Amino acid sequence: MNIKPNIGLLNALIRITLGLTILAWSTSKLVKHPWRDSYLFVALCGAMKVAEGIVRYCPITALYERCQEMMPEKSAVVDSMDGMEGLTNLDGDQGVPYNPT
Repeated sequence: MNIKPNIGLLNALIRITLGLTILAWSTSKLVKHPWRDSYLFVALCGAMKVAEGIVRYCPITALYERCQEMMPEKSAVVDSMDGMEGLTNLDGDQGVPYNPT
């Protein structure tokens, strides 16, 4: 398994900053209410964001990129006016008929 950085430097710095902020907030709440498991979960999520920023690798981004590679590409862009060739206005101009609703 080849792990290479898949996020940019600015993205990594933002992840580190927000991860440390979330980690500090959740640990301060965890000290006040140690019986709440939700603060522990938030602390783990913040620590994960800090780790992603340091390593510059995001597994969710890698999964999205891999999924995009597997999807078949569409060869031609479909025009939104296809199937409306025979429609004309009262003036004889090509277009969509008048809809009063």
